[in-house]
Amino acid sequence: MNRFCTPWGELELTRFPEDPRDRLRAWDSADEYLLRHLAGTDGEPADLSGTVAVLGDRWGALATALAEFRPVQISDSYLAQRATAANLARNGRPAEAVRLLSTQDDPPPRIDVLLVRVPKSLALLEDQLHRLAPRLHPGSLVVGTGRVTEIHTSTLKLFERILGPTRTSLAVRKSRLIFCSPQTPAPEAGPGGNPWPYRYTLGADAGAAAGLTVVNHAGVFCADRLDIGTRFFLQHLPRRRGPARVVDLGCGNGVVGTAAALANPAARTVFIDESYQAVASAEATFHANTTGAEAEFLVGDGLSAVPDESVDLVLNNPPFHTHQSTTDATAWRMFTGARRVLRPSGELWVIGNRHLGYHAKLRRLFGNCELVAGDPKFVVLRAVKS
Repeated sequence: MNRFCTPWGELELTRFPEDPRDRLRAWDSADEYLLRHLAGTDGEPADLSGTVAVLGDRWGALATALAEFRPVQISDSYLAQRATAANLARNGRPAEAVRLLSTQDDPPPRIDVLLVRVPKSLALLEDQLHRLAPRLHPGSLVVGTGRVTEIHTSTLKLFERILGPTRTSLAVRKSRLIFCSPQTPAPEAGPGGNPWPYRYTLGADAGAAAGLTVVNHAGVFCADRLDIGTRFFLQHLPRRRGPARVVDLGCGNGVVGTAAALANPAARTVFIDESYQAVASAEATFHANTTGAEAEFLVGDGLSAVPDESVDLVLNNPPFHTHQSTTDATAWRMFTGARRVLRPSGELWVIGNRHLGYHAKLRRLFGNCELVAGDPKFVVLRAVKS
């Protein structure tokens, strides 16, 4: 937990899920810079009396600080939403003070103040600016914030192209603000402006997924092509038949789970990710390639919603970073969750970079780990629950 001093009071904030060993803060200087600007530290305070929308608030620091203005938080991250709810409660703010929306939900019909925490994905920013542009008006206040390493010329060009004239502030503690004056109609008004979601067909080198149509919503990892790790995984998927419950954990665009479902039509596949954009992509990919197959699509915190010993196979390509931090915490939670939900003799199949050493973690957790396939960069590993 860490204390965040804001113009609207001192807050105690944590990330989600909470981990006492986690020393990473739930806010940074970009959040601080934006709040100080809104409070008028460097000029006149902003008028926050209208509808305030906060896009990309990573752990709820902005929404919690501005709770008295009853903002709408728009996020692609289920974990960010959970963090926001927990931080509101921790600081005595009512849950209803912040309306939580996903990036797949309809935004408010009119937005008077749009605050943008610049996301890592330029594609997600592009998609969301297109979705929000029709809800803005010439009097709307639009302010973005981010670390200097997150704000590029391409970032500013997106604001300019989709919303209107854009400029930046000076850097303060390695963070900047973005100021945009929205135009009506928006510079790229019309239904043809937003290129997302993006569709493509896999070639012969995709193994079991050759010929499949992939649908990627903005923000999904490697949204315009199949990443090389997933491509290698698809060439070495397990071949099993008969009734089974299969989980594509951290499903991304769902191509791995879709290939597994097509290889075993008797299986029921569950697609799980903490990203709303990813689960929407997985659902679109699955339905673009299957007819009559059974599947579930869950946005959530890993396998927390899956009952113990209810799964036969877990397929997993775990992330090894969260925002700017490299960590194996997410992978470890995925592995421990998989062991809990697998039935005896159930299997966890993992694709990972060779240098991450997942084999050691799996041996410690499962008591076994088999190398299924490997190349100089990736390994496919198999662990069986005894």
